[in-house]
Amino acid sequence: MADAGSRVHSMTAFARQTHEAAWGSLQLELRSVNQRYLEPHFRLPEALRDLEPAFRETLRTRLARGKVECTLRFDSERGNETLAVNRERLAALAAVLGEVRTALPQAPMPDALALLDHPGVLESQGLDLEAVKAEAMALFAATLDELIAARAREGEKLAALIHERLAGVREQVAEVRRLMPQILERQRTQLLERLEAVTSELDPQRLEAELVLLAQKADVDEELDRLATHVSEVERQLAQQGPKGRRLDFLMQELNREANTLSSKSVVADTTRCAVELKVLIEQMREQIQNIE
Repeated sequence: MADAGSRVHSMTAFARQTHEAAWGSLQLELRSVNQRYLEPHFRLPEALRDLEPAFRETLRTRLARGKVECTLRFDSERGNETLAVNRERLAALAAVLGEVRTALPQAPMPDALALLDHPGVLESQGLDLEAVKAEAMALFAATLDELIAARAREGEKLAALIHERLAGVREQVAEVRRLMPQILERQRTQLLERLEAVTSELDPQRLEAELVLLAQKADVDEELDRLATHVSEVERQLAQQGPKGRRLDFLMQELNREANTLSSKSVVADTTRCAVELKVLIEQMREQIQNIE
């Protein structure tokens, strides 16, 4: 799966290659976009339709996720071939038409040109179709190599953007840690001032209980620790080979959960600002991760 050098692969890429030969030309295009699972779609010429299972299996062994559209065009050199009627195919078609005429006497019957246009009735003579199929398979493999390389290049850009946001998350976590002693001291002072305004005789035990409760409500050490742990895990996943998009998406959910808890515990504007910035950074990463295989 995702067998190129880059550790992060985007699901968005495009590749096109052409093969020219004496019998004509082949052009193959592969286009992929993000999708939860691997979802291939094929548009193949009728003469090469039976290549679809082999194309599908090759995709399955080399890609893990993404909606992949494969378009193969085949232009043959008409001067190198003659046309002949496949008599067995024509006889089978005539037998079916006879049954239709018996069952539906009033139904219009196709003319000779329509019969020749039916798949398999008119065949090319002098064209080695097996050789064309072999070239088409080789062209598909080469184009898929190009697509995977393009996905890898785009993945490197996505990884760089995510690393920038992870650094921003670390900065916000460090900022909240730096502010916490000042925040707790400010809250202690404000509580004392409010209590002094109510009564001149403070109950030491009540005061201590209020201070402990206030500290517990404002304590975000666990949230900050978990944020740091999740950031490290995202970096570890980015360094791993193989598909990782689903795991990264889960980690974004965990990061967002901790940022929301931090926001709910915020008691001053400084921590609220940091929590908002965290959620912005996490959402930016989540949008990039949607494209990672």
